[in-house]
Amino acid sequence: MSAMNDPDAPAHGLTARQMALYRFRRNPLAVVGALIVFSVILAAVFAPWIAPSPESAGSFVDFRNRHSPPNWDNLMGTDNVGRDVFSRVIFGYRVSLGLVVGVLGVAVPFGVILGLCAGYFGGWTETIIMRFTDIMLALPPLAMALAITAVLSPNLINAMIAITLLWWTWHTRLIYRIVKGQMNEDYVEAARVAGASHTHILFRELLPNCFSAVAVKISLDAGFVILFGAALSFLGLGVQPPTPDLGTMVATGSEYLPEMWWQAVMPGLAILYAILGFNLLGDGLRDMLDVEL
Repeated sequence: MSAMNDPDAPAHGLTARQMALYRFRRNPLAVVGALIVFSVILAAVFAPWIAPSPESAGSFVDFRNRHSPPNWDNLMGTDNVGRDVFSRVIFGYRVSLGLVVGVLGVAVPFGVILGLCAGYFGGWTETIIMRFTDIMLALPPLAMALAITAVLSPNLINAMIAITLLWWTWHTRLIYRIVKGQMNEDYVEAARVAGASHTHILFRELLPNCFSAVAVKISLDAGFVILFGAALSFLGLGVQPPTPDLGTMVATGSEYLPEMWWQAVMPGLAILYAILGFNLLGDGLRDMLDVEL
């Protein structure tokens, strides 16, 4: 069937951006992922106004209502001291997204710059950067994070440091591969012939061609950072009570399984919900931008 007769085909004359948006909208799972991510961000930003019991985010206790199963007053039940689990899940998203912003806000620029330098300059610069990257990639991520957080006092900042020290490596390898593939392109040679500086070529010529891959990688990484942070908190090396953290809530709730199942299952489902959203969004962006990671 030709595009003229296909009602689902895009109209002629669309720009590259319009075509990308068209492909994204045609992917229902990507749209679902975007809606999930938007809902998680919305919950985190407006947590004090959305949460039915904002005081449950702190050291509030109500022993008369402890271990209450899900009901209309407490949609996800209450925990071992009577705090509303639903409210704590909403505030837990604020902690999780804060971890994502903190980790990726440092790891991505650092990894991108190292990848640019390794791919562009080559030689000893490439050897030193990439061999150090390989060494860091060879270390088991969770074991490394556990070692770091065991030495430092367990809290959100130190968990962020532990994850950041590992996460830049993936972006360094990604950007290095892209830059190596672009070094013989005409636009790079033209910039060199024109006398452009290394800084200009790196950040004005090569870096813009990495934006699509970085955007997709960030969206996929966000889910992994949330899971990694929850794992550290579950093991007692991340965010500490009474701060509402999804991993800590699962760990505390697991002590009351299977009778009070909601205390562990509900925050666990909240982690699954957020990770699913970021993964679906990342897959949609990868198809939309036609990126290979």
